[in-house]
Amino acid sequence: MKRFSIAAAAILAAGLVACNQASAGGAVSNNAAARIDALEKKVAEMEASMEAVGYILEKRAGMSIEDAKKEMEEANKVWDIPVDESPVFGNTTNPKLTIVEFTEFQCPYCSRIAPTVKELMDKHADEIKFVYKNFPLSFHPNAKPAAAAAIAAQKQGKFWEYRYALAPHSRELGDSIYVAVAKEVGLDIDQFNKDRVLDDAMNARIDKDFNLGAKVGVQGTPNFYINGKRQDRFSPDLVEKLLKEAK
Repeated sequence: MKRFSIAAAAILAAGLVACNQASAGGAVSNNAAARIDALEKKVAEMEASMEAVGYILEKRAGMSIEDAKKEMEEANKVWDIPVDESPVFGNTTNPKLTIVEFTEFQCPYCSRIAPTVKELMDKHADEIKFVYKNFPLSFHPNAKPAAAAAIAAQKQGKFWEYRYALAPHSRELGDSIYVAVAKEVGLDIDQFNKDRVLDDAMNARIDKDFNLGAKVGVQGTPNFYINGKRQDRFSPDLVEKLLKEAK
């Protein structure tokens, strides 16, 4: 039996209100349509969140007591996370903080938090080194092609421009979006299309990030590591606090 969430019920109610408005002789108001659209987006985000929760629970279902203890120990561990080929922004020589983000492009929450991360990057570029790592979840089929597109942009020196231009499109990823964003940020399109092919080399590069994430305890996206330590809750306030403590 299918179960309807509270948010889905709210969409239905909003739709009925809109229909009543139309049947009463008036067109559906822009306000009502906007409310319905906002609720639909909220349901999509909730469904994605439930998928992520299911992914984590599935991974933990067969976890032994020893595995659980190991996970608790690793939560406080300081990891040495190599940069390798990953995009880097900010102070690369003597940063007060190094922030590594394991993320992907189809994750709704990753899309929502991206502007916050960008704001921190722009504000503290002289104090923080930001590192981007790919962690495409298996139930997001467009996450890996999107990662490949961003890597293709990196090859033309425009990873960060592409990354933040693509971030709002988590629900509509596909070839047309990848190319449109590439044009938006001024990439050579022919070269971009050649470089974003998911061949063995591209898959190996993305998988290297993913396997590193799995090794250091990443189970969902986005996951942030500050100076090698995983953060259960990431926020601008936390970053500001750690920057003050680092002075």
